[in-house]
Amino acid sequence: MNELSVAYRLLKDLQQESERHGVSRVSRVSVRMGSLCTVAPEALTIAFEAASEGTVAEGAELNIGIVPARGRCEKCNIDFDVETDTSMFLCPQCGGIVRDLISGRELDIALFRGSSE
Repeated sequence: MNELSVAYRLLKDLQQESERHGVSRVSRVSVRMGSLCTVAPEALTIAFEAASEGTVAEGAELNIGIVPARGRCEKCNIDFDVETDTSMFLCPQCGGIVRDLISGRELDIALFRGSSE
C-alpha cells in the first residue's frame, strides 16, 4: 500500500473530525494498525510528516500502535493469535483452516488531541 496515500486519507479524516469538534490544531494522533496491514509504520510516519505540512496536523506527533492478528475458529468457537508469517491460518485446537480474522488488518485513527487556539 502507498503510505503517502494512507497519510493523505488520514489527514482528510482528521480535518473532518477537527471541523466537527471545533479544533483548529491537532497535536497528537494515535493510529491502530494491524500486524497484517501492508503499511510500513516507519514509512507512514515519514509520509504523515510530509503530508501534514500546512494542515491542522502540521507538527503533530504520530503514535502507531500495532494490533496483533487474531483468528476465530467457526468449529471450535475460540479466538487465538495467528502467525503473521503464513498465508493460511490454522486453528490450534482442531487444525482447521480459519477464514475469519477478528483483528490484524485494521488501520484506524484511535485518538487525536487538538486545541481550538
